[in-house]
Amino acid sequence: MSGQAEHELLAALRGFVADIGALEPPPAGAPVAHLEITTGIDRAGLDLTGPVAEALVRALREYHDPRDNGRCEHCGGRRLDTHLICADCRRPNGVFGRLVMERAARHAAHGEPDTDL
Repeated sequence: MSGQAEHELLAALRGFVADIGALEPPPAGAPVAHLEITTGIDRAGLDLTGPVAEALVRALREYHDPRDNGRCEHCGGRRLDTHLICADCRRPNGVFGRLVMERAARHAAHGEPDTDL
């Protein structure tokens, strides 16, 4: 992790805690958790009140990585590329995958080359 990325991580966590914490009516609740994070260049200790901890849990659970294209229905792998080809079993996934496989099987059954794929 680069120094800039480490700085941004700590700044984002501190900002998240401060922003959510600012929405709590005074007096702020007692901390329910203490988060310690250490990077190569810095260290931070953050106290999380109940609402801040709940917001962090919700944010983490709702995050969707744009690289995540789902699971392969053939092998269950998690590495579908943008064309829905599984990096683990190399098969196309979903309706598209079934159509490609059916077309390839038809061509193979007739001894035709797979030029239309």
